[in-house]
Amino acid sequence: MWDPDVYLEHADHRARPFIDLMARVGAVDPRVVVDLGCGPGGLTRGLAARWPNARVVGVDASAEMVRRAQADDDAARCEFVLGDVRDWQPPHPVDVLVTNATLQWVPDHLALLPRWVEDLAPGGWLALAVPANFDAPSHTLMRDLAGSPRWADRLAGVLRHGDAVAAPATYLDVLAAAGCAVDVWQTTYLHLLQGEDPVLGWVRGTGLRPVLDALSAGDGAAFEAEYAELLQAVYPAHPYGTPFPFTRTFAVGRCP
Repeated sequence: MWDPDVYLEHADHRARPFIDLMARVGAVDPRVVVDLGCGPGGLTRGLAARWPNARVVGVDASAEMVRRAQADDDAARCEFVLGDVRDWQPPHPVDVLVTNATLQWVPDHLALLPRWVEDLAPGGWLALAVPANFDAPSHTLMRDLAGSPRWADRLAGVLRHGDAVAAPATYLDVLAAAGCAVDVWQTTYLHLLQGEDPVLGWVRGTGLRPVLDALSAGDGAAFEAEYAELLQAVYPAHPYGTPFPFTRTFAVGRCP
């Protein structure tokens, strides 16, 4: 279960990597634009604003996210549909295909990229971004706590590890082998979060979700309390906020 309200608590920070990714996509007047893993749809609506003549489609596997995206699309500029990116197939060639902060949830997602390149129109663009912070304390502390004696039996196999995403060079190799001209880079954002336990609030909307889904409400609250103490020691609050480093990998490929 995804909670759009929790996810959107840090909407500005979550939007910045998407904006940086799309800044490297040079499509001028695309006909079909698809956002795979569109979430609550705000960034997808931004694509429609950038390319007002395009048919813009958002796809997400969360019914909660799709309902929120549809409800917030007052101008009805986008099509939001429920679907698994692993099974998604476009009825027509796509001019711009973007997937942001989604593929880390998809095992063996590298196998999807050549197929998606084949779905592009000539000169089409494929743009992806994935988190590259699985070795950061926010994730290692969560995994260590989940593997502790109190929680190991209930949370065995629940959390992802560093192999959820590939190295930047691997994305370059895969897209280049598929015939694309490729641009790959990494950026570390130093998000300045506000409020009480803001790092916990951040991961509650994403990486902590599988833990909370696997536990009862009471156990989930107990896990969060332990985890919050660990986070506070590593991510101390300052008068101006709590700095939260976050590295992401970006790749943009263009077909001939």
